[in-house]
Amino acid sequence: MSTSRSVEQWDEEFECLIDLTLGLMALNEGQRYVNRIQRMPMHTSIRTGHQYMLELINDHPDRLFNKIRMYRPCFEMLIQVLRQQTALQNSRFLTLEEQVMIFIYVISQKATNRMAMEDWQHSGSTISIVFTRICKAIASLSPIFIKPPNFDDVPDEIRFNPKYYPYFQDCIGAIDGTHIAAHAPSNVANNYRGRKSNVTTNMLAVCSFDMLFTYVVTGWEGAVHDSRVLTTQLEDPNSGFPHPPPGKYYLVDSGYSNKPGYLAPFRNVPYHLRDARRRGGRINGPTELFNYRHASLRNCIERCFGVLKARFPILRFMTNFSLVRQREIAMCCCVLHNFIKLHNRDDPLFQRFGVDGVMPPPDSDDEDNTASSSGTAANPHGYGGNDENLANSMRDHIMIQMYLHYNM
Repeated sequence: MSTSRSVEQWDEEFECLIDLTLGLMALNEGQRYVNRIQRMPMHTSIRTGHQYMLELINDHPDRLFNKIRMYRPCFEMLIQVLRQQTALQNSRFLTLEEQVMIFIYVISQKATNRMAMEDWQHSGSTISIVFTRICKAIASLSPIFIKPPNFDDVPDEIRFNPKYYPYFQDCIGAIDGTHIAAHAPSNVANNYRGRKSNVTTNMLAVCSFDMLFTYVVTGWEGAVHDSRVLTTQLEDPNSGFPHPPPGKYYLVDSGYSNKPGYLAPFRNVPYHLRDARRRGGRINGPTELFNYRHASLRNCIERCFGVLKARFPILRFMTNFSLVRQREIAMCCCVLHNFIKLHNRDDPLFQRFGVDGVMPPPDSDDEDNTASSSGTAANPHGYGGNDENLANSMRDHIMIQMYLHYNM
């Protein structure tokens, strides 16, 4: 009886010993496999990232443009500015040119980290470090390239166009907001959802009539209306908002009240360019004429957004960056937008969208954030009473003069 029990115990102990031995052997073999994989080089392409950059720069100009949405002279000027205005230099393994090209490639191609790893033959950590470094540097250039124009000058786009001059000679720009695709943590994602449930951030921008951004604020929650963003910026003494001088004004859409410094269209009257085009361009009365020309001139901000999002698709398909980084990316895109406009007047995208009256593709999120012509407008600067009456009188005067000349 005791002998039988001891044999059974021995069998159990022997089976446990075998299982343990087999387990250790499997663990050892798995570790050897992992070590072998870890030692295996991944980025072994004959063409290095630096060689790829040189190939793009020295090959057909359109190859570089299709990859980073700018041509070689503009790219080289950008490198020169970054060397002069920031602390960026060549790193141990990457030239500054390659670093900048990697960053612009990502935002121009909405590329993921893995896509950039494969194209540029660098590790994921290297791509991330380079992206962050260049993003911060370009965003830091915003005070240099995003600044208001001289308010004393009448813009050429108004001065030399009889549709707008002298009626809008005191206009200094246009204001509007646009939605940028975003990734937000689940605990705050609802704050970033618009009416279509898309997660976005709201970017408020001011532009001049030559399609340059003159003020940009990024990172507001997508559920926030444009008028609230503007109101907050106007009330914040540290926002840097370029307030219009007395007698000057910005063009705003029907989402804002008609107040001193902010000229809005007439309500309950067709406004958008597409409304007039549906009727074959026929104008019915002075208020329609005013609204049509107001919309045509204010269309420059829509065209700015059209160029911006066509050049940098990451603004429509944002990858999973932190919210802080997403704000910086949007600002970088605006800086590069202005930089290209200033240094390459023949840029294909500006030529495509630069024609007066060209309508960019509609953005569903942006349409949700604009009040209808019969809705209730926000009061962006807290004006009321006599101020509002003065603004309405000025608008009526412009309308009357415009219609008198239209019928002559």
